[in-house]
This record gives sequence, C-alpha cells and structure tokens, in this order.
Amino acid sequence: MQKNVSKFVFWTPRILSIIFILFLALFSLDVFESESGFWQIMLGLFIHNIPALALLAVLLISWKYEIVGGIAFILAGLIYIVLLMRNPFEWYMIAWALQIAGPAFFIGILFILGWKKKRVA
Repeated sequence: MQKNVSKFVFWTPRILSIIFILFLALFSLDVFESESGFWQIMLGLFIHNIPALALLAVLLISWKYEIVGGIAFILAGLIYIVLLMRNPFEWYMIAWALQIAGPAFFIGILFILGWKKKRVA
C-alpha cells in the first residue's frame, strides 16, 4: 500500500506537468492563421512557447528536486494572475485564471507533497 502511494505521489505531478505544458503549447498554434512569412511564423511560434519552454525546463529540474517544481509552478500561477489583473477586470477572467493558474497551483502543491514525503521517509 505504501509503495503504491509513493508511486502515485511521484508520478502524478510529473504526468500532469507534461499535460499542462502541452496544453499551454496548444495556444501557440494560432500563429499559423496569419499570412506571415516562414521566419515570422517561426519567431511567433517561439515567442508564444516561451512559457511552455520555461515550464519544461522547470519540469526537468524538478524531476529530481521536487521543491523547485513546487515553488516554480505556484509562482507561475501567481505571475499569471498578476499579469491578468493588470487589465481592467472582466468576469471571464475568473475562468481564465481557473484554467491556467488552477492546474499550476495543483501541480505545485503535488510537487511539494512529494518533496515532504521524501524528506520524512
């Protein structure tokens, strides 16, 4: 039983991180709708994927050091909310915050739980 819980706490934040990063990368596909040239599309694709690439780097580091993933994903959620609130408030922004920052907070909490479990054991 204890080994199953350990596997769950170990793998869940990592798998959810991969899914979340792929979800963020999907937003960059709107670059292909424009009538831009090849290099402009590549630049736009890179710029749109900077958050996903940053979280990918965090995931690679947090694969071994879970506290890094916990702090970084929670900070990513907070930064998204702060950037979102710079605009005048509209009610649909709550849905945006829940869809982007919510999973980031959840993944961060799971990484911290895994880190605490490893420290106690």
